[in-house]
Amino acid sequence: MSEIDQSPGSEGKSAREPIFLLPGAVTVLVGVLVAIHLASTTVLNEEALTQFYFWFAFQPLRIVLASQDWTVAIPLLWTPFSHAFIHGGWDHLLVNVAWLVIFATPVARRYGAGPMLAIFLVSAAGGAAAFAATSLNSGAYLVGASGGVAGLTGAAVRFIFQPVLYAQSETGERIVLGRRLASLKEVFVNPRSRFFTLIWLVLNAAVPLAPLLMGSSLGVAWQAHLGGFFAGLLMVGLFERRS
Repeated sequence: MSEIDQSPGSEGKSAREPIFLLPGAVTVLVGVLVAIHLASTTVLNEEALTQFYFWFAFQPLRIVLASQDWTVAIPLLWTPFSHAFIHGGWDHLLVNVAWLVIFATPVARRYGAGPMLAIFLVSAAGGAAAFAATSLNSGAYLVGASGGVAGLTGAAVRFIFQPVLYAQSETGERIVLGRRLASLKEVFVNPRSRFFTLIWLVLNAAVPLAPLLMGSSLGVAWQAHLGGFFAGLLMVGLFERRS
């Protein structure tokens, strides 16, 4: 949201302002995601693509196999993070990019590039941990930015639904202070943030029931979404400036 300037001469000024402008960090992150997927689908052959997934996608089974051969577990040092930069198709990528743009933007504008990226990466790892907890022996690979994006969603929920705070200067001018970071309790007290959070959680928790309702799996890593969301919801307070 932006403030509308209704002062004289503001019409020409506002007409020249960009309608849609992303923070630089969000633009770079989107560019990296698109570039990696473009390169993996146009440059790598089938054998190289298999190796790419083997080394950079997250596979919980490695944790089990590590007891037999510890070298198998070496990729676990980076795959909880690197899997977030790999996607299974253009539709998968575009959905994640759209969601990323919506929720990474307010987080980056409030806290800056470093905290936004930290929330994205830690939430991706949180999503990987939740995926591992439910898929340890399946041999499945986890790919996609959705865990990290879910974390940014959880972080944004803590403030985007809160009322705007104002202060009054000595001259009587009203000054916009911004939105306060809500406590976890306040997230569920505010009707809008409570509704959004509950709907988001219910939709993701219902994914495992898809085979019963539709006869086929949706192929959505709902565990990563939930793990990432709670990681972002909890860690965003670390970056809040204390007055």
